Amino acid sequence: MAKIGIIGAGGRMGRAIAAAAADAGAKVSGGIDRPGTRPDALGDVPLLADAASLAAVSDVMVDFSSPAALAAHLDAAIAAGTPIVIGTTGLEPAHHALIDEAAKSVAVLQAFNTSLGVNLLAHLVRETAARLGTDWDIEIVEMHHRHKVDAPSGTGILLGQAAATGREVALADVAVRGRDGITGARPEGAIGFAVLRGGSVAGDHQVVFAGEGERLELGHRAESRAIFARGAVKAALWLAGRAPGRYTMNDVLGL
Repeated sequence: MAKIGIIGAGGRMGRAIAAAAADAGAKVSGGIDRPGTRPDALGDVPLLADAASLAAVSDVMVDFSSPAALAAHLDAAIAAGTPIVIGTTGLEPAHHALIDEAAKSVAVLQAFNTSLGVNLLAHLVRETAARLGTDWDIEIVEMHHRHKVDAPSGTGILLGQAAATGREVALADVAVRGRDGITGARPEGAIGFAVLRGGSVAGDHQVVFAGEGERLELGHRAESRAIFARGAVKAALWLAGRAPGRYTMNDVLGL
């Protein structure tokens, strides 16, 4: 069984991944967290000095930390030849460029959401958008806890990209991300986003296909972070030993 190294091991997701790895019978080789983290903050996971040290003792790493730290983590993965799963949200085009470059040397799986259900939802959204014309309006509604800092969520963007792919258009050309005041008529073919924040919601996503006289709604509700951790561990076990390249959850699920 592959040895999994956890980046951000002291956080809520890091702890959930450690628990999911144990449930899957996988070994956690160690973890890293922010400078100054106390060893006991990681529970039973050994605290290592840095990403390079973690990469050296792991068959695959899982990163749910921060965009600012991504470059260093990719460098460590490349130097050790260790595959890496990236679940960090809030990534921008510059981060994706770094991932593309790293994928030339090492296996990298980047996912906006590692939930198996969400990725199946994205598949359904893509297939639905491909079969319904632009007279069906698409709206993506997502809600997360009050502490989430990026909007729309990475999963909301994933679903928007799925819809755009189904329609064979670029999401940037059709996305509508904010409405206020007198907005005028809704452009045909637009993919709209509505963002809600509050409470402790782990993640609710709904894609609405609104036609004339009928409406189709596809959705997913996350009841626990454990679903993301289980998906991340499944992705890590799948990625370990893979050839260099950029992979997605669709590859894990065979979609």
